[in-house]
Amino acid sequence: MLERLNQVMGHIEGHLDQSIDVAGLARTAATSEYHLRRMFSALAGMPLSEYIRRRRLTVAGADVLAGHESLLEIAVRYGYGSGEAFARAFRAMHGVGPGEARRTGAALVAQPRLTFRLTVEGNSSMRYRVVDRPDFTVVGFKTRVPLVHSGPNQAIIDFVRGLDREALERLEKLADQEPQGIVAVCDDLDPSRAEGTELDYYQGVITTAAAPDGTTTLTVPSGAWAVFTVSGPTPEAIQTLWRDVFTQWFPSNPYRGRPGPEILRTRLSADGSEADAELWLPVEREPA
Repeated sequence: MLERLNQVMGHIEGHLDQSIDVAGLARTAATSEYHLRRMFSALAGMPLSEYIRRRRLTVAGADVLAGHESLLEIAVRYGYGSGEAFARAFRAMHGVGPGEARRTGAALVAQPRLTFRLTVEGNSSMRYRVVDRPDFTVVGFKTRVPLVHSGPNQAIIDFVRGLDREALERLEKLADQEPQGIVAVCDDLDPSRAEGTELDYYQGVITTAAAPDGTTTLTVPSGAWAVFTVSGPTPEAIQTLWRDVFTQWFPSNPYRGRPGPEILRTRLSADGSEADAELWLPVEREPA
């Protein structure tokens, strides 16, 4: 997988002054567009679209300083429809407009070309299983929250604290399928998975029972699920697991992510500092 990702990086590098089709990049990586975006974001720490934008502006910055072409010619070559649009993007990355950068020879920001390498640590193992599930239903309370990659998600904390305890206890009694009990469900995530993009968040249960008043229903199609378990300090252990699944497990196993909700069942210690967690991710086998 890493070799194919590096082929994708080479293709991007050779086409920075052309339109880049992400579906074509996925074919180069021999995977789906959905999984390519997820994998890249986890490995690189930024969305694929952001990496391409930053690489273009890095190369464009060198052209601006070289002074051989007009700023409009450079803007058009790197896909900007006007000099104004190019100037805004250039300033957002470099902290200075292209005209000023050319006049003063200002220092610019560079996005290095990425290369992926495998680091073998070998000192830990990942507990997982893959299960096939028929259609099932999530019933619970829903809100829209921003995506947070590291540290507590205050929007989720505030939402859960605001829920009626008795209503949650009644809801928990309806859970009759795995994963049992109250679960956190994230759905409708932005494909880029960029920090701050929004997602649907449910505090609910997996059940065959009718939805109580005031709750929302999410129907989940049948398919395969990879189920990972972890124990440790919260939220660090869970966020580390999420990262390791995409940086270690997927590159080492014949599966790829597929669209669908991500489900987390958490059991906290008495003081709330530790957690036993079970993470359910929708997957499918990579084509042979």
